[in-house]
Amino acid sequence: MDAIAEKRIVTEGRFTEPSRPYDPAYDPLVAATPGQGRDYAPTYWIGTAGEPPPDDGPITHDVDVDVAIIGSGFTGLTCAIFLAQEYGIKATVLEANRVSWGCSTRNGGQAQCASGRLKRSQWIQRYGLDTALRLHAEVCEGMETFKGLIKDIDCDPQPGGHLYIAHRPKVMPALEKEAKILRDVFKYDARILDADTVKRDYVDDKEAAGAMHEPEGIGIHAGKLAFGYLKKARALGATVHPSSPVQGWETRNGFHYLKTPGGTVRARAVGVATGGYTSQSLHPQLKNRLLPILSNSIVTRPLTLAERDACNFRTTQVITDTRILRHYYRLMPDGRVQIGSRSAITGTDAPQKKYEQKLIDDLHRKFPALTDIEIDYSWWGWVDVSHDMMPRIFQPDPRQTIYYALGYGGNGVMYSAQAGRRLAALIAGRSAGPELPIFSSPLPFPNVREIVESQAFAPFRRLGQWFLYRWYHLKDEVL
Repeated sequence: MDAIAEKRIVTEGRFTEPSRPYDPAYDPLVAATPGQGRDYAPTYWIGTAGEPPPDDGPITHDVDVDVAIIGSGFTGLTCAIFLAQEYGIKATVLEANRVSWGCSTRNGGQAQCASGRLKRSQWIQRYGLDTALRLHAEVCEGMETFKGLIKDIDCDPQPGGHLYIAHRPKVMPALEKEAKILRDVFKYDARILDADTVKRDYVDDKEAAGAMHEPEGIGIHAGKLAFGYLKKARALGATVHPSSPVQGWETRNGFHYLKTPGGTVRARAVGVATGGYTSQSLHPQLKNRLLPILSNSIVTRPLTLAERDACNFRTTQVITDTRILRHYYRLMPDGRVQIGSRSAITGTDAPQKKYEQKLIDDLHRKFPALTDIEIDYSWWGWVDVSHDMMPRIFQPDPRQTIYYALGYGGNGVMYSAQAGRRLAALIAGRSAGPELPIFSSPLPFPNVREIVESQAFAPFRRLGQWFLYRWYHLKDEVL
């Protein structure tokens, strides 16, 4: 019996306890690693998902593996699932803290038919019509991949589509134009709803000046989904090792030596799936390739029937608004309201109460009937935004067996499943998928054009982001 199999038996019935508390001020642009053995953020998802499933415990000695995956979130675990299901490869997943500790248990639980932060019309402008059509086919296929993965996972799915609410009347013409492109060009049945229809038949968001309804969209319980992926991956033979941060990485003679506190993992191939928690020092191919930004979320206590009626919540669909600094919100299966939006710029500032209060004020503005409602959960997390606002599933150096899937820009709940599948194909020596820029080019460094187009201001990092947020606020609320 090999050492990993023996370790698996020892830990079969138990999850690894945290050895350090949650760090509310963690910042991926500052910290050398995400830590080791830290507890989960105090999210609604973790608070209501039940006891975590068993894992395989930390790495405790040097091991030799075929495939190591760094990161045990949605992407890393689905990659392990597809490696086993489609290629017979049993991956070793390394996690710095607890399983699915980062993006995967801090998001809004919205699975939309999208990836990255660009609209379909922007795909056409940037890539041309043919490529835009192939990208649309890719995300639609991704939604089917996601549905197939979750069909036997109890993750409280709320299907029904996506309601994209116009937060001001002046944005309705652009929304109508986008809906027409979706219908006429992409044959995707997007419908425009006027303000009265939205408030009467869906939800009485006081800001709603109308909306675009997309047919695809599913709300899920992120914690239950993460735990379901973990159980599925391990049942297929993958091993998942929390409290095992990669603190050093050398490549020699075709092998990758990943140094963890308990031992070195020697791997023939490595997949990186670290999302917004990608350390600057993890690997040179990843340094400065992402701009991590913070997003806040709150969840109320369960609404009374009177409060629900006062807000006219007739839908449980996932909802976003048309702000650049958008809100994402919905009525949860247990009657709570979840809402999220942008947060602080640095990890040090993130714990300040003013960011939570801003989100509470936003909730009250949309739903005055919920003024003074108790907030049961409040958290924040890092989002991995690429400098051109589109993800990549890519092998950066054809001479090295290193691969990554990163840069979802806040649309990773659904697309992480497809990205995990595409990443698995790359690792197995296959093509990632159809000829698309997200598979054929690396995460870009920002040049002048990309700074203007993506508005990321990456060379200035946080200073540029500070100015950018103020400009976005003016565009969203004033101009």
